[in-house]
Amino acid sequence: MTVRRLPALGGLLVLAVLLTGCGIRATEVPTDYGPAPSRVRCSLAEPDVSTQAAPGLPAQVFLLCGSSLVAVDRTVRVPDGASDSGRRVLVAQGLLDELAAQPSAAEKEAGYTSDVRRGLTVTGPRSGDPEDTLRLSSDPDDLTSYALAQVVCTFSASAAAEGDGSVILAGPTDRSARRYSCTDEVRARPGSNEPPADEVTGG
Repeated sequence: MTVRRLPALGGLLVLAVLLTGCGIRATEVPTDYGPAPSRVRCSLAEPDVSTQAAPGLPAQVFLLCGSSLVAVDRTVRVPDGASDSGRRVLVAQGLLDELAAQPSAAEKEAGYTSDVRRGLTVTGPRSGDPEDTLRLSSDPDDLTSYALAQVVCTFSASAAAEGDGSVILAGPTDRSARRYSCTDEVRARPGSNEPPADEVTGG
């Protein structure tokens, strides 16, 4: 009996050596890693048809997903005949409304959220402000770092931005306006990297 088992034992030893040589560790315990994820986080399976079908000016807003900002498509309604300055404010307000709105069901499933709260409004410059100033109803310093990054990056990619992609923001008080920029670092980690800001004087 012992002699007959030797070939079988020898075969098992050879198999174990081969598996070890290939970097595979033999195990007798079955492993179960669970089902494969149905959707990659922060990646929509397909475009949101309802967003694409909405009438208005095509635009993008930056939502939060994980620890980063991700651009999603939106539309903003701007009445015909609006002046350039009036158009900038209307576009900016439409973008704020989109940021404050609940993400679509597909976006929620993919992990998208927004830190911008409802009720945030924007007006144009006051006397003494640079002509492209956008005054928010809340001071930019009172927004969370996530919300400020969303607003700045969304505005910077729209008709509300300056020619260089920066945006001039101020709060409801007489505090001086500041020029904000959306950088790669802000988009990658908005919670720890606030948009760079420089104080500007009236134009």
